[in-house]
Amino acid sequence: MRLHRLDITAFGPFGGSQTVDFDELSAAGLFLLHGPTGAGKTSVLDAVCYALYGSVPGVRQSGQGLTLRSDHAAAGTRTEVRLELTVAGRRLELTRQPPWERPKKRGTGSTLDKAQSWLREYDATAGTWKDLSRSHQEIGEEVTQLLGMSREQFCQVVLLPQGEFARFLRSDAEARGKLLGRLFDTHRFAEVEKRLAERRRSTEAQVREGDAELLADAHRMQQAAGDAMELPDLSPGEPGLAEAVLTAAAVARSTAREQLAVARSRLAAAESAQATADRELADVRELARMQQRFAQAQERAALMEERADGYRQAQARMERARKAEAVAPALELREAADREHREAARAEARARDLLPEIFAGAGAAGLAAAARRAAEELGGLESARRAEQRLAELGSERAELDRQERADDDVRQEAEAWLAEWDTTRTGLQTRIESAQEAATAAEQLAVRREPAERRLAAARQRDQFAGDTEDTQRQVLICAERAVEARDHWLDLKEQRLNGIAAELAAHLTDGAPCAVCGATEHPAPARKSAGHVDRAAEEEALAAHQRAEEQRTEAERRLSLVREALAAATAEAGDTPTDQLADEVAELERLYEQARRDASWLHPATEELRRAEQEHERRTAIQQQAAVRAASRTTLRDSQDRERAALEEELAHSRGTADSVAARAAQLERQAALLTDAADTARAAEDTAQRLKDADARLADAAFRAGFDTPQAAADALLDDTVHRELQRRLDAWQSEEAAVRAVLAETDTAAAARQAPADLDRAERAAAEAVRRTREAASGCDAAARRCAELDRLSVRSAAGARQLAPLREEYDRVARLAALTAGTSADNERRMRLESYVLAARLEQVAAAATVRLRRMSSGRYTLVHSDDRAGRGRSGLGLHVVDAWTGRERDTATLSGGETFFASLALALGLADVVTDEAGGVRLDTLFIDEGFGSLDEQTLDEVLDVLDSLRERDRSVGIVSHVADLRRRVHAQLEIVKGRAGSAVRQRGQ
Repeated sequence: MRLHRLDITAFGPFGGSQTVDFDELSAAGLFLLHGPTGAGKTSVLDAVCYALYGSVPGVRQSGQGLTLRSDHAAAGTRTEVRLELTVAGRRLELTRQPPWERPKKRGTGSTLDKAQSWLREYDATAGTWKDLSRSHQEIGEEVTQLLGMSREQFCQVVLLPQGEFARFLRSDAEARGKLLGRLFDTHRFAEVEKRLAERRRSTEAQVREGDAELLADAHRMQQAAGDAMELPDLSPGEPGLAEAVLTAAAVARSTAREQLAVARSRLAAAESAQATADRELADVRELARMQQRFAQAQERAALMEERADGYRQAQARMERARKAEAVAPALELREAADREHREAARAEARARDLLPEIFAGAGAAGLAAAARRAAEELGGLESARRAEQRLAELGSERAELDRQERADDDVRQEAEAWLAEWDTTRTGLQTRIESAQEAATAAEQLAVRREPAERRLAAARQRDQFAGDTEDTQRQVLICAERAVEARDHWLDLKEQRLNGIAAELAAHLTDGAPCAVCGATEHPAPARKSAGHVDRAAEEEALAAHQRAEEQRTEAERRLSLVREALAAATAEAGDTPTDQLADEVAELERLYEQARRDASWLHPATEELRRAEQEHERRTAIQQQAAVRAASRTTLRDSQDRERAALEEELAHSRGTADSVAARAAQLERQAALLTDAADTARAAEDTAQRLKDADARLADAAFRAGFDTPQAAADALLDDTVHRELQRRLDAWQSEEAAVRAVLAETDTAAAARQAPADLDRAERAAAEAVRRTREAASGCDAAARRCAELDRLSVRSAAGARQLAPLREEYDRVARLAALTAGTSADNERRMRLESYVLAARLEQVAAAATVRLRRMSSGRYTLVHSDDRAGRGRSGLGLHVVDAWTGRERDTATLSGGETFFASLALALGLADVVTDEAGGVRLDTLFIDEGFGSLDEQTLDEVLDVLDSLRERDRSVGIVSHVADLRRRVHAQLEIVKGRAGSAVRQRGQ
């Protein structure tokens, strides 16, 4: 890779456009980059890095590239970096523009333009540049592929920072590992370590989980086995846990089976003893039952002997009752005839009491003839009854006609009075409707005029408000502008004062024996002193912050002024020049007229509805008047007809009533007389019939009693029993006979008599013995069931534990293998004697290559005295692998690089940086690096060593390389003729270039 040209615009401290011609500088092979502190030497290297990778090294890259812009640049100048270089035989041009917050082209304020990138390639055949890409990602991938290095590797290999390599020489293994890891990209080996550690933790967790399940099953087996099992004293994850659990489970199963056999033997013995006790209890219960039965039979026989007389009396009473049952039908017939005769006699007496005295001695036939005569007379009055009823209806109809006539007169008079006012009512309603219609038309016209007037009034009020706001905002803009100018002048004055006294500020941090950050010298005979009124960095930054706040306030005030002016123009266009008070009066008058018109128009609908209802009422009342006249004419005709019919009916009724008040009264007399005569005749005939039947019943009863053996009918009636008494007496006789037979049967049984002759049975003793046998059998069965469940549970848990152990075996083997690998790569295994991690092992190999490459130049710089060697010895209790020692040929001793002096440390770190550049270049695919930069440290060398170092750097030209030295050392300006000087000023830094 060879750099040709670098163009910088508004980048870092460079306010304008600057050009660096690397072809001219590289012609001498060695060139010097110098300038005062803060001028921008590092910014030139940052520009090269930014052109290649789109970012700058370290903490200087922040804010998405916005901080790369120069504070000295003009507002309209965009930041840009263009680099022309040759890499892998291709001549390329890279142009990058970071994000830019520029002023808006229209209006006030600013807008943010996105970052831009261009990649072009020079076509030597056509002699023109060819565009390749404008994509940030594509350009980044292309540059990384061509160079074979990341940004970090490029900054370490091409931009050699001597301060970092000096710290590298003095640092411990961990710090060296971080730097080498970034350069050689060995994070993949660290990832291998991490993945193995994660794999070890995951498999360990799985093994612990499996062991925990085994231990849980072991605890369940211990609970099932009781005291017959002892758990292994092991934790999850410890070796041998599965075998110990399975062994303890086998012992517990064997013990449980022995206990089951013993429990089954006890159960069989208990069941046999229970069967014997049950048989004995059954025999004793049977003996007690038969003894008790015989004793009860003897007691019942004695009791029956005492009650024998009552039994014989009941038998005699039952026999007389059976004889009396033959006379019972005749008794019942006689009682029914007597009851019927008495009822008929009472009915006859009641009926005769209601008749007149003339019928007191009449028989049944005479009473029937009188009833027939009364019925014939009643039939002749039916026509007169209908006439009388019609006469009453005519009176009701005449009263209804009178009522209708009075109602029609009232309706007709009311209708005539209302119709007399109809013309006046209709005219008034029509006038109200016309007025309301005119008011509605006026309201519509006023509504159209009201809305524009209200908008003009609102706009006029806004116009007046915005006019006042505009004046206030203009005054605020002027105040903010003055404050911003004052703050900028104050900041620039403080910045200039600080730059003038920067030497004193740097000297405040000097310590004896420590190199100067500017010249590298370790002795400081006359450091600069701070003068009165010295401005430090904090004061400058505070002034800068105040200036930035003032600018933001000015920008915000201008933005508000623009918004207020736009609003004022819009309001003026809407309202015009008419005063606000005049517009308010016009709107108020329009509103008053509009409301009055709306109130008048609101009567349109009620007036229309009222006119419609009045017209309907006019039609209804006219119809009522006509109907009343028709009904009056009809009533006159009907009244004449009723008068003629009434006279005819009164003549007919006078003949039919006789002496009664009315035909109905005469008919009621005849109806009652006929009914009483008929009833009396019927009761008389019934009394005669019942008397004859009673006489016949007495004769049949006397004959039946004589045949049954009774002296009188009354004796037969006394011997009869009712159903309840008969059933009760028969039940007593049947119970006596059944009891007698049962007692005789029991006393005749041979087994019962033999049992009675034996000693009394001891039932309580036999029951206690049987209960004890049942208890023992139940306990034995419970113990046998518990032993069987224990065996089944142990078998089930053992099978599950064995299956879990089989499933866990491959996982445990994998865990052992992964754990050994993880410990080996992490440097914690006993097999790793030097406790070297995998990444450290790889980096140690790279460091060994770097040390070999650096030794070639170090021996030349030190006149053959020093050699760098890699050491993998352990440092104290730490890990080994990244040790770096220097071998002193003068003493033959090997010592740590931290013991080198300041000058020795410089050329040792320079040799290490150059060696590292060679190794990284080879690692990146052998990309040739034709341009290198070396930063600082030359001030710590004596004159002879400086010559030797420059000779080594000169030797780099043999491989057609150009080397740029970044230094403050004045002697280098005499020794190196090709120079690039950075000159700083108040308007920004500038570049001055001198060739050979």
